[in-house]
Amino acid sequence: MSTAAYKGLKGVLLDLSGTLHIDNVVTPRAIEALAKLRTAGISVRFVTNSTKTSDERLYNKLTRLGFALDRSEIFTSLSAAKRLVKERNHRPLLLLEDDALEQFADIDQCAPHTAVVVGLAPSKFDYAHMNQAFRALLSGAELVGIHRAKYYAEAENKLSMGPGGFVAALEYAADKKAILVGKPMREFYELALKDMGLLESPGSVAMVGDDVLADLGGGAQELGLVRFLVRTGKYRSNDEEKAQAPLDGVFDTFADIVDAMVS
Repeated sequence: MSTAAYKGLKGVLLDLSGTLHIDNVVTPRAIEALAKLRTAGISVRFVTNSTKTSDERLYNKLTRLGFALDRSEIFTSLSAAKRLVKERNHRPLLLLEDDALEQFADIDQCAPHTAVVVGLAPSKFDYAHMNQAFRALLSGAELVGIHRAKYYAEAENKLSMGPGGFVAALEYAADKKAILVGKPMREFYELALKDMGLLESPGSVAMVGDDVLADLGGGAQELGLVRFLVRTGKYRSNDEEKAQAPLDGVFDTFADIVDAMVS
């Protein structure tokens, strides 16, 4: 992709964990780069599969790290899961961390459960919780995988298992296919594009992330978004070769992308 094409972009969808920050550490020059995008008049939305905390806690963390953003600019797979649960009037069994459970406080979670919702929940991925979920699925509950990432960056150069393997285990045991609601589902990106007023021109929007499949595959590719991979977070050498279609660029950091977009 030419440098001129970079400069013609009207919007950017940004992954959070691994792209703008890794746990409590901001990636190089990310705060300044975000401000630079805004000054250039480029619309920004944050699209994340982070599910360990509620949306409110996530927003507070980002502002504490120094990012200037509005709460309404954040689109999380956790909120997409809640939307699905409410639309289908489910009584969910939630395999989520306690900090994320508060987002479902207004949802009836009494048995019998009609859905099993699986996010990134290290403290709940033990036999007892998984077996409870398995039994609910056998009784007819729907399986909702908030996302199925294989792993995530818990710290620099330190990967940990994501929820994908646990979703797959429940699919296998219960012989049931999960419904996915976060990245890389097309509908998830469309929510953010619509909010930006750019749903009809997705080719003028870039998606930036550290996961070549979960961030830049699926819906991002189907919609024709410009796809930029960063070599931070969960990125591993030659990850770009796993892309289902050629990427538009691979950069060391998010800030390097902004430098290419904005003079």
